[in-house]
Order: sequence, then C-alpha cells, then structure tokens
Amino acid sequence: MGPSNNATGSPGIWTIVLASSAGTIIEWYDFYLYGSLAVFFSTLFYPANDPTAAVLISVATFATGFVIRPFGALLFGSLGDRLGRKHTFLLTLVLMGLSTTLVGLLPTYASVGYAAPVALVVLRLVQGLAIGGEYGGAAIYVAEHAPANRRGFFTSFIQTTATVGFFVAILVVLSCRLSLGEEAFRAWGWRIPFLLSALLVVLSIYLRLKLSESPIFQQMRAAGKVSRSPVRESFGTGQGLRYSLYALFGATAGLGCVWYTGQFYALYFLQSVLKMDFLTANVCVAVALAIGTPLIVVCGALSDRIGRRPLMVTGLLLAAALYVPIYMGITAATEAQNYVAVTALILAQLIFVALVYGPNAAFLVELFPARLRYTSMSLPYHIGTGIFGGFVPLISLSLVSYTGNIYAGLAYPIAVAVLTAVVNVIGFPGSRAVHADELATSPMSGERAV
Repeated sequence: MGPSNNATGSPGIWTIVLASSAGTIIEWYDFYLYGSLAVFFSTLFYPANDPTAAVLISVATFATGFVIRPFGALLFGSLGDRLGRKHTFLLTLVLMGLSTTLVGLLPTYASVGYAAPVALVVLRLVQGLAIGGEYGGAAIYVAEHAPANRRGFFTSFIQTTATVGFFVAILVVLSCRLSLGEEAFRAWGWRIPFLLSALLVVLSIYLRLKLSESPIFQQMRAAGKVSRSPVRESFGTGQGLRYSLYALFGATAGLGCVWYTGQFYALYFLQSVLKMDFLTANVCVAVALAIGTPLIVVCGALSDRIGRRPLMVTGLLLAAALYVPIYMGITAATEAQNYVAVTALILAQLIFVALVYGPNAAFLVELFPARLRYTSMSLPYHIGTGIFGGFVPLISLSLVSYTGNIYAGLAYPIAVAVLTAVVNVIGFPGSRAVHADELATSPMSGERAV
C-alpha cells in the first residue's frame, strides 16, 4: 500500500506539507516564546534579589515544558494510533494555543507573588503536553502521503518548523521591543507575542480542517488493523523496546543536544555568560537562523540519495569536535564586538543541526510499523529532544556557574553527541529502506500492517 494519489508530486502533497507545517510552526512558536524571553522573565515572575538564581529558576521553568513532553507523546501518540493522525494534532494545536494565550494574560510576581510562577509552570506543562503530541502526528501525516524517493525531502519541511518557530518567536519579540521601546515592552508589551498566538492558531486550525485522514490510517481502520493498545505493543515487547531504545540513544538524544546547543544555548551563552545585550544577541541568532534553516531541507533531500544515517552521524561528530573552538571564537568575537563573526559561528552550528535533524523524521517514520508509528516514534523523540536536549541550557549554565569555566557547559552536549553517534553505528538493529508500498511495515514488523 502506498500513499494516496495526492502524493505523486502534484499540488496535493504541497497542500499537505503547508497545512501540517504551518500548524507545527505555530506550536513551536508558542512553545519557544518563553525560551526567547526566559532571561527577561526572571525579573517578571521571580524574586529579583538574586539575579543569578532568578535566571536559573527561569530557565528551569522553561525546562518543565520538556519534562512533560514524553507524557504528551504517550497520550497523544496512543490517540493518534487508535483514532487517527488528523484529529489528534488538531487537539494538540488547540491546547497549545489556549495555554500560550493565557501566558499573555498572567499577572506578574509584583502583583500576586508566588501565584505568578506557579501559574506559569502549569501553563508550561500544558504546552509541553501539547507539543509532545504534535511533532509525531505532523511528521507521520506528511510521510504517509509522500513519494518514497522524496520522503526525506518532504518530511524535512516538518523538521524546519521547530527552527522556524523559534525564529518567528525571536522576530516577533524583537519587533515588539523595538516598536514599543524598553519601558513599555517591560511593562506590558511582552504580552503581545503571547496574545498573538490566538490569531495564528485560528488560522492553522482553518488550514488543518481542510485535510483528510492519512490514507494509510484509513486503510488500516477499514481492514480492522488499528492497534487497541499501542503503548503496550510499542514498549511492552522485547523487539519494540529494542527499536525504541535505538531511536532514543542512536538518534534523538544527540539530535536534541545538537539542536538546543546550536540555537537556545547559543542565545543564553551570549546573554547570560558573555553579557551581550538582549537586542544584539537576539539579532545575531535570528540572522543565523534565517540563513541556516533552509539547510535542513537540503539535508533532508540529500538523505533520499545517500541515506539518513551517514548524514546524522557526520553532524553529531562534527558538533562534538568543533563546539569548543566555536564557542571560544564566539567569546573572542564578542570581545572585539565583531557581531558578523558571532553570527557566522552560530550559523556553523546550524550546519550540524541540519545534518542531524534534516533526515530525522523520515528515519523515525521508516523505523516503526504504521499501526504503532505515532506512539513508537513520539516517545523516544520527545525524551531525546525534550529531556536530553531541553535540559541543555539548564545543565550547561549550571556547569558554568559551578566550575567558573565558561566552556564547561559544552561537556554535556559533546558527551551526548558522541554517545549517540557510537550507538547509531554499532547498535543499528538491521533496518532496511522502506519503499512507498511498504510504508505500513517496518523492520519491527515483518508482516504488512494492512
């Protein structure tokens, strides 16, 4: 069984990619708004008597959204495998939009005391729960429509959404700050990017309502092959657990660390460690993101030609080898106020991101059978990116604070990148290429799922 007739390179596949990607961009925009303002939020939602502690607590609050993501992966992954891809990622979109809009309405610590950070943490948890179900649904939906020989290319557009969402979040924050001025932005203008989310979510829901269910899921449902217990089938058997652990330690753990180091930690390093001003740091990162994001699509397309794993392993090893000299270069460039060089060094990290991240959606989709795919790929993805990757800023900044060495924070992402590359090479459980008419099966399942 192959993809529907819409997935033959006709405009149908582009409609699918657009609607899936637009919603996912908005969800990541919502999720990362807090991240782009985390240092700033330390003065709004936490006691300001200890600035260093306030920054770390603010970053820890950012991390709570990552802790809950695996639970969202289990909840919405199971729903997606039992009820369908389309309705599940519509539900996650609504939850994300509602929680993000409410952040824009929260009172600050000065107004309500500790009730402010408590409410912020609760909303971060809802955001994390929603994003835990979004990525898998969007990636699978596109992959199950895409032609086999271009699956890496089309799914790479989903891979760009996290970076584009982060870029849009930075762009909106900068626009508000520049247009309103420092005083107005700090007083009330910071709320605008969060409230804007409501309009963006309505637009995305409109686009997604035009989509039909995945053809592979429709055929599974018609044949009575939909899993009744996808969580148990995915992780309760030796084979399923083995593939899930391989996906985690051979792909997504290193992916998460490379992604968050090259983007979020780079931003925090500039602001919290090198004390670069908010505006300049965000402009440097935003320009690098604008230039580097298309490389994700390039690497996704390249993976259709030379394979997913060679690109991923190359990106992991390059990151591990070059992080220290890159961040030393960032320090020197910042001291010389050479912001072009700072931007270029952030862009270099985005090359590693593209190599690891571009092929990842196709790699994970092809690793698991259709009847368990949403659950099986979502959990290791969100543990890898949400826990291993999401805690990069907190762990790395804590290492810097504890040791006094501004480069000590790089030890963590370097170690995880090396581990993931090694596991990817020596622990590969014998996969094979999955062709268009075989997408309902995987190495985990020797029989056709439908």
